[in-house]
Amino acid sequence: MNIQIFGTKKCFDTKKAERYFKERNIKFQFIDLNEKALSKGELQSVKSTISLNELINKDAKEYKTLKLDQIRGVEIREELLLTHPKLYKTPIVRNGRKATVGYQPEVWKEWE
Repeated sequence: MNIQIFGTKKCFDTKKAERYFKERNIKFQFIDLNEKALSKGELQSVKSTISLNELINKDAKEYKTLKLDQIRGVEIREELLLTHPKLYKTPIVRNGRKATVGYQPEVWKEWE
């Protein structure tokens, strides 16, 4: 397994995801979205499993500030996600081409 966890250090669900993999001695790479956003290729890989709307945190301050609810274009939404990583729901957990958003141990168990 090649696990990547995209999240923030203050996110409770991200901490739970890290704990899940640590308890099972599964190595993972943590990427702090406050420091580094997903690349365009990473976003495309995640999008093959998770819809763009599922990735967007509608409770984020940036969502309201950018008036994302009024933007319908997929390309524009993708560009905003790439430039405003605080718009993501977290954690985003990747294992190769598979991905989840949020705390989903029942799915991760199938990856083991």
